[in-house]
Amino acid sequence: MKLFKSADLIRKSKYISRDLSWLRFNYRVLDQAKDPSRTLFDRLRFMSITCSNLDEFFMIRLGSLYNYIDYGKERIDYSGLREMPFRRKLLDFAHRFVNDQSLTYLNELKPQFEKNGFNILRMDELTELELKKADGYFKNTLFPLLTPMVYDSYHGFPLMMNQMLILGVVTRTEAEGEKGQERLTFVQIPQNLSRFFELTRKDKVIFVPIEEIVRANLPKLFRNVEIESANLFRITRNGDFTLEESDDIDVDFIKEIQVGLKTRKKGRVVRLEVEKDASPVLMTVLKERWKIDNGNVFVINSMIDMKGLLQVIKHPNFRGKAARQPSPVPPLSLPEGAEDNMFEYLKHHDVLLHHPYNSIDPVVRLLERAAEDPHVLGIKQTIYRLADDSRVTAALLKAAENGKHVSVLFEVKARFDEERNIREGAKLEKAGCFVIYGVSKYKTHTKMLMIIRKEGEKVTRYVHLGSGNYNEQTSRIYTDVSLLTTNDVYGHDVSEFFNVITGHSQPDDYEYLITAPKDMRQQLIHLIREEVRNAKKGLPSGIVMKMNSLEDKEMIDEFYRASKAGVPIRFIVRGICCLRPGRPGLSENIEVRSIVGDYLEHSRLFYFHHGGQPKVYAGSADLMVRSFDRRIEALFLIVNPALKREAINILYFNLKDNQNTYLMREDGAYVRRNPSPEEPIFNVHKEFYHRHYAAVSENSLYEEWLTRADVQTDNAASNEGPPLTAPDFPSDADIEDAEMEAELATLNSEIEEELPSGEAPQDV
Repeated sequence: MKLFKSADLIRKSKYISRDLSWLRFNYRVLDQAKDPSRTLFDRLRFMSITCSNLDEFFMIRLGSLYNYIDYGKERIDYSGLREMPFRRKLLDFAHRFVNDQSLTYLNELKPQFEKNGFNILRMDELTELELKKADGYFKNTLFPLLTPMVYDSYHGFPLMMNQMLILGVVTRTEAEGEKGQERLTFVQIPQNLSRFFELTRKDKVIFVPIEEIVRANLPKLFRNVEIESANLFRITRNGDFTLEESDDIDVDFIKEIQVGLKTRKKGRVVRLEVEKDASPVLMTVLKERWKIDNGNVFVINSMIDMKGLLQVIKHPNFRGKAARQPSPVPPLSLPEGAEDNMFEYLKHHDVLLHHPYNSIDPVVRLLERAAEDPHVLGIKQTIYRLADDSRVTAALLKAAENGKHVSVLFEVKARFDEERNIREGAKLEKAGCFVIYGVSKYKTHTKMLMIIRKEGEKVTRYVHLGSGNYNEQTSRIYTDVSLLTTNDVYGHDVSEFFNVITGHSQPDDYEYLITAPKDMRQQLIHLIREEVRNAKKGLPSGIVMKMNSLEDKEMIDEFYRASKAGVPIRFIVRGICCLRPGRPGLSENIEVRSIVGDYLEHSRLFYFHHGGQPKVYAGSADLMVRSFDRRIEALFLIVNPALKREAINILYFNLKDNQNTYLMREDGAYVRRNPSPEEPIFNVHKEFYHRHYAAVSENSLYEEWLTRADVQTDNAASNEGPPLTAPDFPSDADIEDAEMEAELATLNSEIEEELPSGEAPQDV
């Protein structure tokens, strides 16, 4: 009953919950795994991604919620719910997702394994010869690595590692004809081995989960005792550690990060995944030990930790079975042959790169040439995430060896890449580079590179600004935009910005940059209000924005005010969106869509119509509290007319897509956009490979997308599919804030009263 009541209150909020919105994003990824037009191997890849996403969600987002619950801090979600009621709602939604995930695997993917040349089998499904091979693998490889850890009155509860597969084994020893006492032992499955043992059966590959091989051979670990049960489980620990940061720039951030990394290994348990029909003895011990309830327990009917499916996808037999990625095409602004002398070309031309359709190679090669060029005096760069065996790091090392001044800001708070960045930074320091590990209490998320080159009597600054990381691997699957230029204004702004993040400078203003935490939120609000003023004067107005996440309340309220003033607004938001589109009297002029497909949409592009003289910004920032207040970010104005048209065309193509697009309804659910019978198929992830200058100059973003009256809202059009999940609530009219606050207070108190002793929030 309370869940229905909380759903009704969530509906009445003018904001969408960040965490519920995130789970809906994972449903859009799961929808790719359901898509029968994709190859099975692509579908398995997307299934693996949903698992990886969910792991991070529980570690970080649910972990963050438990920081409030466990330490008695008050937290009110955008929906208006307090910690415990929201926990209940969030876990209920997560259980629904995991159930749908399992059903997709069992009913839609697994039945296709055989006809695609492989299968995933248990030990009892193997032939006698295959069993001998599996037993040999156990004897020679698995057995030496296994360490059973008993838990009883003589042995303490063992430390179990985050996201490791573990067998909980209940045994009993017989004593003089009577049944002895039950004992519980844990056997952790080695993480440094492949998930599956591989066999060949005629023309098929057989994958045997190594945990099944261990389970079948448990009598060799537990000699002369009765094994009553052996159940596989996996835990997820809180990975959201909060750094006690100081404004003192001499704080040793590296030690703080390393302490945080250790807490990930032994943080509080927020999720327990376990196979069905698990032993009551095991479940009682685990729930009591980790202070979790049924909400935290996820019974998996398919396969625990489907990230292991990547081993199937990468098997040599199936190379080429997944959809092939086209080769990158030359950038529209970089003619063939110009890259042979990039320094000369960039002195007279700007270049806009759109990854992965354009390769990141021009940027990396420019850096590599700068490292060897005798005229280059120095290189300055920010680094957030690097590729394995990074060419970027190699070039910076070479530059330092060649006597050039190299300054690198390594962000050691880049989640899950902390250790790599610390390691790479130390390597550069050893080579003589000036390395900075983070800036005070802020995370450096901006992407900037500046090469300083002496040319005759003057010095030229070659600048690269972008939305994506200097990572050769992710640049092949993430969509990003970046700019190469020698424009003096960009050079001056970037020089000033580097002085801010490496020193004490506080410039009054930038000409082409908008930066955070200085004043990005206010500058963007100013641009929105300019559109409002134009709308009220009857002048053309409009906003189109593409980003990863939209979460900042101040910005959302500005968009609501702009919508009420008649400003047409179109958002392309890949993931989290806390804004409600299409609500009468609030946001009926706002449309939100999400693009999820072959590539991960990562570019940020912000278009303001500006009375017919559009302003277009690109950069690293999303519209999130953390981007404005807790990160060093930069947006750059695209001033070159040809490149501005290119950037506008990117937005135009994204809005035109009808193969990867999901439209957001007022109730928070998403529906897939399907082309009408007379509408040509337009796949944005394919069309950019065929883009040409004529197409860029022909289309008009404003006329075609900002003057339309048919804003897609909750009223499902004929070319929309069904919602990916049932809405949390019916779509009724809004209610007054005072009434809502009263209902929320009642609900929060009712749910807290129902909680067992010891579970109520400590701040009540």
